[in-house]
Parts: sequence; C-alpha cells; structure tokens
Amino acid sequence: MPVCPCGHTSEAADYCDVCGDLIGGAAPAKPLETGVCPRCGTPRSGRFCEVDGYDFETGAGHTAELPAGRAARVAPPVPQPRTGSGPLVSDGPSALVRADRDYFDTVVAEMGRDAADLTFPPYCPERRIPLIGDRVRIGRRSTSRAILPEIDLSTPPQDPGVSHLHAVLLAQPDGTWNLVDPGSTNGTTVNGGTEPIPVNAPMPMGDGDRIHVGAWTTITLSLQEGPP
Repeated sequence: MPVCPCGHTSEAADYCDVCGDLIGGAAPAKPLETGVCPRCGTPRSGRFCEVDGYDFETGAGHTAELPAGRAARVAPPVPQPRTGSGPLVSDGPSALVRADRDYFDTVVAEMGRDAADLTFPPYCPERRIPLIGDRVRIGRRSTSRAILPEIDLSTPPQDPGVSHLHAVLLAQPDGTWNLVDPGSTNGTTVNGGTEPIPVNAPMPMGDGDRIHVGAWTTITLSLQEGPP
C-alpha cells in the first residue's frame, strides 16, 4: 500500500486517507500546524477538518472539493431553540384560563354588598393547559387533602371563590367532554349563564364553550385537533 510522507498507510494512491497529504512525487509534508477549523471550530488534526471537510491548506470548504476516497464527516444538525414568546401547547384538546372582567362584574352585581371585599386582579396572565387523560379536575391545590387538580387555580392571584375540587371535565369514548360540578361552594356556570349547572349532572361541552368558576375565572375549551 502507498505510504504518505508522514508514514501513514493509505488505500488511496494520491492523497493519504489519514492526514490528506499528497502521496508519491509530492514534497515532504509540512509539520502539522496547530489551529481550529474556521467554519466549525474543530481542532485541526490533519489537512482536512474531520467534521466539515475544510481544507486547511487551500481554504476549500465543502465535501465536493475533497480528494477521492476521503469523504467528510458532516456533523448532525443542531436543534434550534423555539422562537416566539407564546406558551408551548400541544396539538390536542386544551383549556385557556383567564381572569374575565365581564364575568367578575356579573358576580359583583349578584352579590351586592357581600362583594365589597372582592377586587379584580390588576394583572393575571392567561394560561393554556392541555386536557390529558380521561379526567381533568378544576380547583385549588390542597396537599393535606391530597387534591392536586390538573387545572390548578391556586396560583397567584388566587380566585377566592374557587373550591378545592370545584368541577371536573370527563372525556367520553366518542371524543366529547362532559362537565360535572361535584358540589362546589359557589357553583359553576357556562357560557355567560347565571344559573349554576346541577350538581353531579353531566353537562356536555363543545369547542369554544366557556366555564365560569369563582369570582373572575373563565375557562375556554379548545376541543378540536390541532393548535388552538
């Protein structure tokens, strides 16, 4: 087999398979210079970069310019970070939780003087929560009672009118969802209505339906497949 000026055995007769130096009739190879590839930053180990095939002697930078029998090993693409400021959401059913000023005004009007201590939160960011599994509970977390609702309304600003286990969304075999109020203190209304839904009576829900709980919380359902 041909031997390059550096002493490497090579299958190719023109360029060394190991260091890329010319074989046969070529001038003795120059001592290896230190440095890194200007394209990918890989430390130099021969004439050609081991990652993207950059030629340190000629400055040629892509695989097509490499000698026969020496293919560059291209690094796999690096995943790019997700852009945009919106929350990451799944493609399945989800629920948008927000502080609803119109619903709050309705509650205050019905309570009259009893609503004197209620104050609408000045800032309450919206949250989109995926509906995963066949049961999605709505309420406030209680570690002592082992209540850990999937739609947790205990995060600040905490809605004072929400029970620990206020309502439950139940997935049906046909892909639809039912809403059940197991007996919350202040009741659950839907789509701007003023009459609470009956206790423990399944209420069919559709895409875009709104669930009202507590003093100001409205939960809007997105039940179609794909991003909301």
